Amino acid sequence: QVQLVESGGGSVQPGGSLRLSCVANEYTFAGHCVAWFRQAPGKEREEIMVMNSVEFVNSMKGRFTISHDKTKNTVYLQMNNLNSEDTAMYYCAASSRQIMFREPCASTADAYDYWGQGTQVTVSS
Repeated sequence: QVQLVESGGGSVQPGGSLRLSCVANEYTFAGHCVAWFRQAPGKEREEIMVMNSVEFVNSMKGRFTISHDKTKNTVYLQMNNLNSEDTAMYYCAASSRQIMFREPCASTADAYDYWGQGTQVTVSS
């Protein structure tokens, strides 16, 4: 049974950084779309970053960087200059379908088949 397990969440002061990790069991990230989402209380789940693991080993968008270490079968989310609006439960996700080089990955949650249980990030002073 495929299992994704996130870690690395916690409490951090505004302006701080965190790196979240996502390890997979019975699944290999390589060759699939990988993604990070988050959900704050009372809000819908939103996409942070997605990445084609065939084409990229890392990708940056603003304060966030998603990366994939094939040797460890782990996906990371580096988050910098955090603020209170980043407080949320963070989830990693992956697709079951293998993808091609330069194939775009979807940014909607329903495109992903495997999800972790989430790791809480709280930003406060």
